[in-house]
Amino acid sequence: MSGLFDLTGTVAIVTGSSRGIGKASAEALADAGARVVISSRKQDACEEVAAEINARHGEGTALAVAASISDKEALRHLVEETRRVFGRVDVLVCNAASNPYYGPLEGIADDQFRKILDNNILSNHWLIQMVAPEMRERREGSIVIISSIGGLRGSPVIGAYNVSKAADLQLARNYAVEFGPDNVRVNCIAPGLIRTDFARALWEDPERAKATNATTPLRRIGEPEEIAGAVVYLASRASAFMTGQAMVIDGGVTI
Repeated sequence: MSGLFDLTGTVAIVTGSSRGIGKASAEALADAGARVVISSRKQDACEEVAAEINARHGEGTALAVAASISDKEALRHLVEETRRVFGRVDVLVCNAASNPYYGPLEGIADDQFRKILDNNILSNHWLIQMVAPEMRERREGSIVIISSIGGLRGSPVIGAYNVSKAADLQLARNYAVEFGPDNVRVNCIAPGLIRTDFARALWEDPERAKATNATTPLRRIGEPEEIAGAVVYLASRASAFMTGQAMVIDGGVTI
């Protein structure tokens, strides 16, 4: 059974992997045998995570390549450097995202809305375009987009973010249709509230956290490691017949 989740010999790029869900996912992929590329905006933060993984699994397991998701050429460099060092890309995890605005969608400025759409949708599209050709040629590959249960619901405070995450769900469905004949799978994970720096504004206030926990069947928010297992599943043979889907991991909030 363990062979279903064995990623030995594969190479995975994980964006936004210097902390939070991305870091936990990169560590879990490495634990499953993959070589991983750590990427976020700051090279030193990437180097720190890569060093931790290399110390645990051996030098050459992790590579650090900084890239801003808003910069198409930086993302191209990320993919090209991965190929130069590791020779291939088998798994892409689009985890990095941004949300510069909290408040009613009605009040968001155009530049804030565009930043959310560019960083949370267009950057994923760019990366998929860059890695898909080699996957399709080999007739094997897995692309994972970290969406959110926000893409399934409305919100008075993160409406624009939710719009972008709903679009990610459709991005996965559409690419799954296009790439399916070549055996390349594209799926989403839709986490609920996870204890990350990115979501700090939603969980660090005690009263808000208490209210959230009270309406969550598991009575708590999630931890980054609790999303990482799903990333390994979607990257591995265990999910070989799954594409175009959204895995909801939210402690039961959406039920």
